[in-house]
Amino acid sequence: MKLSLLIVIAAVLLLNACAPITRVILLPQADGSASSVVVKSSKGEQILSTPYQRASGQEDAPVKLDATTSAEVQKAYPALFANKPPAPTKYILNFMPGGTELTPESKAALPKILGDTNQRKGADLVVTGHTDTTGALLANDELSFKRAEVVTKLLVDSGAPAARIESVGRGKRELLIKTEDNVDEPQNRRVEILVR
Repeated sequence: MKLSLLIVIAAVLLLNACAPITRVILLPQADGSASSVVVKSSKGEQILSTPYQRASGQEDAPVKLDATTSAEVQKAYPALFANKPPAPTKYILNFMPGGTELTPESKAALPKILGDTNQRKGADLVVTGHTDTTGALLANDELSFKRAEVVTKLLVDSGAPAARIESVGRGKRELLIKTEDNVDEPQNRRVEILVR
């Protein structure tokens, strides 16, 4: 199962002369997708795969499973939820055919993206260039990277921190609109900006 963006709470409690007890609670993914985690001890393992399942145990004892609720978790760990970073935001900018010129609508969206970036302290940006399916694979790879670099430069010139921006090109490998080869699809000529 998917492990990315898995949020796990682990708390170690020392009980008098007893060995520490470890508790792991599986929280739901922000996007609703499935996740899981394996909790192991020297006496076995348990898989948590349902939101709010909880595993408790000591190193030399079997792991015990039970369940909790959203309200109980938020009450027990308020600092965790108070310091939770905002969810990533994704923007899509489109290009004119065959080059690195943004469409007028996409140029107009840049200030909003910059505003979001500036509101997130320490935000990282991933700028990923894409193409439609017209042209050769290598040429599309180069064009997609150039598109990412153009948008990165526009962001940096407007005040975004260059050190926190990663630019990549994916060519025609990750089409937004699935098409056959040599199809001029405007929505595939894009840069996706992930602010996280």
